[in-house]
Amino acid sequence: MEYNLKHFINGEFVESFDNKRFEFLNPSNNETIGTIPVGCKEDVDFAVRSAKKAFQIWSNIPASKRSDILHEVARLIRKNREELARLETLNTGIPITQTRAQIDRAAENFDFFADMITKLSDEVYVDDVNNFVNYVIRTPIGVAGLITPWNTPLMLETWKIAPCLAAGDTCVLKPAEWTPLSANRLAEIISDAGVPPGVFNIVHGIGEISGAALVAHPEVRLISFTGETTTGMEIMRNGASSLKRFSMELGGKNPAIIFSDADLERALDAVIFMAYSLNGERCTSNSRVLIEASIYEKFLEMLYERVKKIRVGDPFDEKTELGPLVRPEHWKRVKDYIDIGIREGAKLIYGGDRPSGFDKGNYLMPTLFANGERNMRIFKEEIFGPVLLAVKFKDEEEAISLANDVIYGLTAYIWTKDIQKANRVAKRIEAGMVWINSHNVRDLRTPFGGAKYSGIGREGGKYSFDFYMEIKTIQVALGTHKIPTFGKS
Repeated sequence: MEYNLKHFINGEFVESFDNKRFEFLNPSNNETIGTIPVGCKEDVDFAVRSAKKAFQIWSNIPASKRSDILHEVARLIRKNREELARLETLNTGIPITQTRAQIDRAAENFDFFADMITKLSDEVYVDDVNNFVNYVIRTPIGVAGLITPWNTPLMLETWKIAPCLAAGDTCVLKPAEWTPLSANRLAEIISDAGVPPGVFNIVHGIGEISGAALVAHPEVRLISFTGETTTGMEIMRNGASSLKRFSMELGGKNPAIIFSDADLERALDAVIFMAYSLNGERCTSNSRVLIEASIYEKFLEMLYERVKKIRVGDPFDEKTELGPLVRPEHWKRVKDYIDIGIREGAKLIYGGDRPSGFDKGNYLMPTLFANGERNMRIFKEEIFGPVLLAVKFKDEEEAISLANDVIYGLTAYIWTKDIQKANRVAKRIEAGMVWINSHNVRDLRTPFGGAKYSGIGREGGKYSFDFYMEIKTIQVALGTHKIPTFGKS
């Protein structure tokens, strides 16, 4: 079956003003799955105007009613769980057991923000000197541009759509051109749930064309972007002329720090999962594992024994743990980094090339490097693939120094039974999020975002509403306070 997708604008699937189209592929064999329109400036303008008109309706619907509609979106996502998971696996190459979990999270995102919008409380400040009451309220802002990446498309789309619509804003989504397939099915679900036409829109296309037009559009007040750091920089430059509000979740080169007193078996499970799940194509991956010198050889051997057993295969096979990378050009990018690592002197322990028997598609063996040094590119640069670099450290100070010696600062993972040391190190790690004795387990109430070149702003919980809503102070005089007078003789 071939999917020839259309834009979704004002409640309908529509053709592009431009007849150009872009192919998207099945990562397992690189055969064409379908095409999307290469959205143009006119498509973006049509979608934004539709969203702006719908904003007058949606922003005035009571929060409780918006909440009910978004709960219905969550219900329909769960009802169509298997179909959505299979679409996601077909288009991304992520194993089916993992895409099912992403669909569950997508539904949870809608339920969470549907509940949260009804629980936001206004703030009240009483000035008993001048007899004032000041209260702070949140109001919808307008049209948001949502630009999402290709690695976990549906889940990350819902992470933005749900709080945006809950807040009373309307939106135009620009999905990643490599993995657009599930977005249109989500549009059908959102429409079936009762979201009015124009509230949610999709413009497909190439980032440099449709994405750039969305960012530059003067009626778009907010841009939420998840993706690569240099792209985020360009988006901010393009949106500066209209003073847009930005939320940026960008790249990562995240460390897992393994101290000698850690529970090594649990740390092993977590490090391997965070390095190789989602085919290693995840911003929160612990792509560097920093290991205390006294246990370095032991833990490296433990890693090797497990990595070589990771099941590479057909992403629709229930036993597969590592599927194909998303596109041939991305496979080449990751392979180039592996070759760079070898030239730089890192020791290739396992993997590094296409697995035997997988001549078609973008399959790559899980790859493990040892003897990492801080001056290596594979230490400093985001690879975004199933590649893990092991680095030795001698003490706490060196562990912190190594962890921080990159431009990124998204996440970090600390493994030790000494909780005082864990908290001491966590405070000094330059990252937006740190997990102690755990892999990435999200509490949706907490802020998500990075430090340094890993992003700007925070989303999650009430922090999402701080971004998607305007904060307004209203001051009420309760008495006849003194007002200065000018111009009286």
